[in-house]
Amino acid sequence: MIHPSADVSPDAVIGERTKVWNRAQVREGAVIGDDCIVGKDVYIDFGVHVGERTKIQNGALVYHGVTVEPGVFIGPGAILTNDRFPRSITPEGELAGADDWTVSTITLRYGSSIGAGAVVVAGNDVGRFATVGAGAVVTRPVPDHALVAGNPARRIGWVCACGQRLIEASGAPFPADGEGTATCPACRRTYTIGAGVCAEASAR
Repeated sequence: MIHPSADVSPDAVIGERTKVWNRAQVREGAVIGDDCIVGKDVYIDFGVHVGERTKIQNGALVYHGVTVEPGVFIGPGAILTNDRFPRSITPEGELAGADDWTVSTITLRYGSSIGAGAVVVAGNDVGRFATVGAGAVVTRPVPDHALVAGNPARRIGWVCACGQRLIEASGAPFPADGEGTATCPACRRTYTIGAGVCAEASAR
């Protein structure tokens, strides 16, 4: 389903059952997988690849050089950039062109979530099932299952594949720098955490 007001290039590929809503723009060479939702006023730049079952909420901006793996959530107003050293002009004062800058890529890994109004700075990937808090500014790579927040974004904890924050045996949130076994309070999956790595130990 493509809304009549959406601007979708004929050179873009839109998957089965994917919905593209009001005034969204999908540029040439973009590929969007099956069962996705592209919200109102979303911008998807040329050559961007979006995996299946991804939700991109209203007003999000996804620029050239970004790869979105399946099952990712991108919140309203989130921005994924692609230039670490932006300039409008060259050192000589001429209008900068395509040859005057280098694309720095971003990959959002499987199942990750980017909160409303968050910014992921070019060159920084977000790991599997990681969560970037609303309004965060990501200036370094985010590990799998990490929960990051703030400006610049810092790891404040860990999250389950279902999205809930992991806890200690006492019921307190598992600390960002802790080591040991953490549990999801909702689905009871368990995780082993150590040396800045979080991995699922057992399924529910």
